[in-house]
Amino acid sequence: MDRKHLANAIRALSMDGVQQANSGHPGAPMGMADIAEVLWRTHLNHNPTNPNWVDRDRFVLSNGHGSMLIYSLLHLSGYDLSIDDLKQFRQLHSKTPGHPEYGYAPGIETTTGPLGQGITNAVGMAIAEKTLAAQFNRDNFDIVDHHTYAFMGDGCLMEGISHEACSLAGTLGLGKLIAFWDDNGISIDGEVEDWFSDDTPKRFEAYGWQVIANVDGHDPIAINTAIEEAKADSSRPTLICTKTIIGFGSPNKSGSHDCHGAPLGADEILATRKQLGWNYGSFEIPSEIYAQWNAAEAGSAKEATWNQKLADYEKAYPELASEFKRRTSGELPDQWQELSQKVIDDLQANPADIASRKASQNALEAFGKILPEFLGGSADLAPSNLTMWSGSKAISAEDASGNYMHYGVREFGMTAIMNGIALHGGFVPYGATFLMFMEYARNAMRMAALMKIQNIQVYTHDSIGLGEDGPTHQPVEQIASLRLTPNMITWRPCDQVESAVAWKLAIERKDAPSALIFSRQNLAQQPRNQQQLTDITKGGYILKDCSAKPDLILIATGSEVELAINSAAELAAQGKQIRVVSMPSTDTFDKQSVEYRESVLPSEVTKRIAIEAGIADYWYKYVGFDGAIIGMTTFGESAPAGELFKMFGFTVDNIVGKATELLK
Repeated sequence: MDRKHLANAIRALSMDGVQQANSGHPGAPMGMADIAEVLWRTHLNHNPTNPNWVDRDRFVLSNGHGSMLIYSLLHLSGYDLSIDDLKQFRQLHSKTPGHPEYGYAPGIETTTGPLGQGITNAVGMAIAEKTLAAQFNRDNFDIVDHHTYAFMGDGCLMEGISHEACSLAGTLGLGKLIAFWDDNGISIDGEVEDWFSDDTPKRFEAYGWQVIANVDGHDPIAINTAIEEAKADSSRPTLICTKTIIGFGSPNKSGSHDCHGAPLGADEILATRKQLGWNYGSFEIPSEIYAQWNAAEAGSAKEATWNQKLADYEKAYPELASEFKRRTSGELPDQWQELSQKVIDDLQANPADIASRKASQNALEAFGKILPEFLGGSADLAPSNLTMWSGSKAISAEDASGNYMHYGVREFGMTAIMNGIALHGGFVPYGATFLMFMEYARNAMRMAALMKIQNIQVYTHDSIGLGEDGPTHQPVEQIASLRLTPNMITWRPCDQVESAVAWKLAIERKDAPSALIFSRQNLAQQPRNQQQLTDITKGGYILKDCSAKPDLILIATGSEVELAINSAAELAAQGKQIRVVSMPSTDTFDKQSVEYRESVLPSEVTKRIAIEAGIADYWYKYVGFDGAIIGMTTFGESAPAGELFKMFGFTVDNIVGKATELLK
């Protein structure tokens, strides 16, 4: 059968789906249909009957607005995505939302739509593949051997994150990464030449990529030749520059922005069918085309061959095979609970007054020896973030067997790459920067929360307590914004014990990203009994109680917990009944039972003071209108930390004064 006709099946389904929804982007799927047909039918190793086959090729549609392209491909290839699912495109509770969303339909490797992040996820997947292969492959046993393919458009290339990720991909020599640039010259606003005139091939050559330029994106032979050339170069990632016509086949709208983000219209669809020679009705695919597209049998055979290879590998390397299976299934080591709890118990028994960033490094040192799946990194701040431990080994183009990434000054790229690593599987990724610079990476963390995947971010230098670097580096509103993000877990521990608990829970939490907030300055370790040690995991707990019903409750996090303890002692000396609540994770506390939350913050005690060197407004939900908040309402200043804490009211005298006023 003519390959054009097979590609036209994609075009027909895409324009029909968008038309039925009366919403969507038909242009990109119609323009990239020929490329997709060659890649998916000739080169992509996948198994529609087992979308989670460990050694499958990964496919990422970075230009996610063209989502009907991937939905059509999945349906035609034999995945569990029916024609009725395609008819429900962009409808409530459908498996085919407006942009591809991870977890909705089988075969969707990542959520895409925010441009540039898909190709960056793909870089993360390629890093994971290369590193996992270096750690587990042995002579004659390439049990990790797959490619990562990504489609992207002009918008992905305009977004700065693509520079961050693709630059690093070249440096790391990710030879199994192959990206296709849909060079159609059109975006929503029209012809891009007036605002995007970069020499893209030279840009990627400068990154160290193999660049295959001037490929006719509608010529299957040229496309196939380009893919073969890309696969032959194992030392460099490849950019295939495919010249396409957006909305290919539409007689009146192809080649213009009219078909970018709007349905073609019923009359234009009829004209397109005629021009393409597609003589079938809406959502109608003849059986002979389904037969040519269906990849279930071939995919099952490919996986069976791999399964036999894995079985032979297991006979030759039983311990490695067992570890490979454990890691790729996402399971923690058998003794994890016992060993990790011992680390925490030992820390409580051996007090140390240290910065929580140092406590974080100590936790990494302890847990890293248990978790070979750790894949850490930092955005050029490892000596400050303390994200390296004695077992850290840098990953490079020449040797990818390590467990640590030097991401360079690429906060956004780092975070989205980590999403790709997590989605690939086999690793527990963590990264780091100063808390202030999570602003560069916010959207990638939001995507991790949206996808419900693990991404552990270490954010240090957590307040005005970092001092002399001044307000450009001093976070104020950042912790609150992290806490307000749905499905994100945020921890701001007060000492080395809470820090280790935060790390333990972040490692165990596979369905949400975690933001671990650590201090630059030293923090005093707090005494605890066994019940209090257990209650840390609940996000908020009574750290110091009084002998009767509390007159007032002090609620604090991080470096301000010690301040709350000292203030409580001063107030107790005045005859006041004061309870101190440490609340390292407000979102975790909010998920506890009503009974537990009431036991910590009884509703009858309305006199409360929240103390945190972050934006004050966040804390009204805990102190109400009868309480007070000692927090930030402005940006910081450049001065030593001690002077700043005094200036902004983080002192025992100020807290005691506020308490006295509340208790009048």
